[in-house]
Amino acid sequence: MAETAVDKFIEFIVDSDSPYQDVDRVYVRNLIYRLIGDGDGEATTDTEVVDVANDLVNLAIIHGKIEDSITNREILEDQLMDLLTPIPSKVNEIFWNKYQVSPKAATDYFYKLSQFNDYIKTRAIAKNISYETKTDYGNLEITINLSKPEKDPKAIAAAGKKKATSYPVGPLAIENEGYLGRLGYAARSNHRVIRMMIGGQLWGFQYSPYAYFGEHAIFLNLKHVPMAINHQTFVNLTDIIRQFPEYFVGSNADLPIVGGSLLAQDHYQGGRHSFPMMKAKIDRKVDLGIDGLDAGIVKWPMATIRLESEDQTKVVEAATKIFASWKEYSDESVDIRAYTDGTRHHTVTPIAHRNGDKYVLDVVLRDNQTSAEYPDGIFHPHKDVQHIKKENIGLIEVMGRAILPARLKEEMKEVQNYLIGKDNNIADYHKEWADQIKANNDLTESNVEEVVDREVGLVFSRVLEDAGVFKWDDKGQKAFDKFISQI
Repeated sequence: MAETAVDKFIEFIVDSDSPYQDVDRVYVRNLIYRLIGDGDGEATTDTEVVDVANDLVNLAIIHGKIEDSITNREILEDQLMDLLTPIPSKVNEIFWNKYQVSPKAATDYFYKLSQFNDYIKTRAIAKNISYETKTDYGNLEITINLSKPEKDPKAIAAAGKKKATSYPVGPLAIENEGYLGRLGYAARSNHRVIRMMIGGQLWGFQYSPYAYFGEHAIFLNLKHVPMAINHQTFVNLTDIIRQFPEYFVGSNADLPIVGGSLLAQDHYQGGRHSFPMMKAKIDRKVDLGIDGLDAGIVKWPMATIRLESEDQTKVVEAATKIFASWKEYSDESVDIRAYTDGTRHHTVTPIAHRNGDKYVLDVVLRDNQTSAEYPDGIFHPHKDVQHIKKENIGLIEVMGRAILPARLKEEMKEVQNYLIGKDNNIADYHKEWADQIKANNDLTESNVEEVVDREVGLVFSRVLEDAGVFKWDDKGQKAFDKFISQI
C-alpha cells in the first residue's frame, strides 16, 4: 500500500542524523502538522526527499496554511528540511569527529548533508550550461548560470510596503544559520555552518546553495567586517589549505570593479575543483630573494605570479612583499597608476591550493582605474565584448571559469539561427560579432552550435585579456619584468 507524503517524510526524519528517533514518531508527525496543517492527504509515489517535501508544501496550500507563492514555498520547504537536519552543534560535532579520520571524510559528510537537506540546490544547479573551449591559454570553462531562483512577483510588490530590517546584516553573515527567511530574503532554516579556527580567529565554513563548481565552499569571517587584502589574508588562505589539503581557496579583490559582489563581508571561496589557471604553466621563473621559494610568471591572460614552497610562511612572506610593492607601483607607459587624486587602485586576487606537500599561491595583480575611453574600467571587459560579459571579473572567472548571464541561453540560439539564415530575433548588440563569425566560418545547421560555443569561449579569453594589467605582448611583458625587478 502506497504511503502518504507525511508518512514518508517521518521515515526520512527518523532515519537521518536528526535528533528524532523511532519513539518520537507521534511527536514528529505533529511537528509536520504544525507546518502544513492537520491531515496526511493522498498517497504519493514520490521517493526522493525533495519531492516528498514538495508534496507536503502542496498539502499546506490545500490546508490553507500558506498562500501559493515562491517565497512561501521556499520558507516552508526549508522548515521541513530543518526537521531532518541535525542542529548546528551536532553537525559540528560529527564534522570534527570525522575530521580525525581525514579532512576528506569531514567535508564529504558536510557536503552530502547539505545536498540531502536541499540547502545545496542540486536540481537547480543541474540546469546550468557548461562546456570547455580551447584557447591560447588552455581550455577555458564556460558556464551559463541558470540556477539562481526567479524573483518572486509578490515579494517585489510587497518590498515597498514592508518595514526595512537590517537582520541578518547580509547574505554571508553567520546570523543566516537557521533564519526563517522573508519576502526578498532567502530562507535558511536548514542552513548549517562549521566553526573553525583560521589564522588564529574564529571563522565559519559553509557551502554555496547555488554552486558554480564542485563542493563550492565559502569561508566567512564571523565578525561583520568588510573584505580586505593584507598579510593576514595570505596567512588565512594558506591555513585553510593546510587544514583542507584537497581544497583550493581564494579571495576576491577588495576594491570595486575588480572585486566581488559582496565587499561588505569578509569571506573567501574554495572547493574541490581544478581550474584552468591552476593547470597553466610557468612562462619564466623570477627571483624574489626568498630562500626555499619557487616563483614564476604564469602563462595566463591576467598578470599572475605563482609562489610555491613546502613552507607556507615563505609563500606568505612573498605574497606580502608583492602586494606591498604593487599597491604603490605605477607605470604610465602601460596605463598602470597606483593612485589618482588620492584614491588607491591596486590590489590582488590571491588563490591558494596544494601540490603534494607544497603550498601554491597564485597572486593576480588587479587595477580598478577608469578613464574617459574606458569608463567601466581600463582593466575590465571592454565595450566590444560586453554583449557577452560586462560584469566584474571576480575570483572564479580569474581562474578561467566564465559565469555568464542566463540571457545568453536564448540569445545564442537566435545568433545560431541568424548565422544559418533561419528566422531569428537576434539582439542588435550581437550582430557585429555574428557577422564576423559568419565571415570566418563555413556554417551549417550541424556545426553552428559548436562554432558559436567556441566563439563565446574566445570572447571570454578576450575578457580576461582586457582585465590583465600586463598584456601578453612584448611591451606588456617587458613592463611585467620591470615590475618584478623592483620588488
